[in-house]
Amino acid sequence: MIAAVCADITTLRVDAIVNAANRWLRPGGGVDGAIHRAAGPELEAACGAIGGCPTGEARVTPGFGLPARWVIHTAGPVWRGGGEGEERLLARCYASSLEAAMGCAARSIAFPAISTGIYGFPRERAAAIALSVMRAYESRFALLVACCFSVPDALLYRRLLAQPPA
Repeated sequence: MIAAVCADITTLRVDAIVNAANRWLRPGGGVDGAIHRAAGPELEAACGAIGGCPTGEARVTPGFGLPARWVIHTAGPVWRGGGEGEERLLARCYASSLEAAMGCAARSIAFPAISTGIYGFPRERAAAIALSVMRAYESRFALLVACCFSVPDALLYRRLLAQPPA
């Protein structure tokens, strides 16, 4: 099942949450900063031990102070107009995160809208990519959540979910 909610991802009771991280896995702003604050300083230490995450890949750490057992960190692409493989890299972020979730036996995963904040990825394109990849993996999980920061984003995801898959 795929659901779209408007919520604080750090409060969701799922097996894993996905962090829209930077390539260095250092605490940043936006959802990354919120996840680091909620998880506690152990998360920064665990990320430091990993050393980084290339764009489109994913790395897993414990959730520490979060309700989620795992945090799956993925570094999304910066939008540069669409001619530099950004859509392929964003799809790879979702697929890599889902593969990592299967590797730690997570059955429920919540995703933020990767790359749509300061990385500037157009929201509707990003949502369509996210849902396309989630649909491809849906049968392997009990629950996949598109966790949106705003009501308009949640409504966008719900509208796209109501449409037949492309």
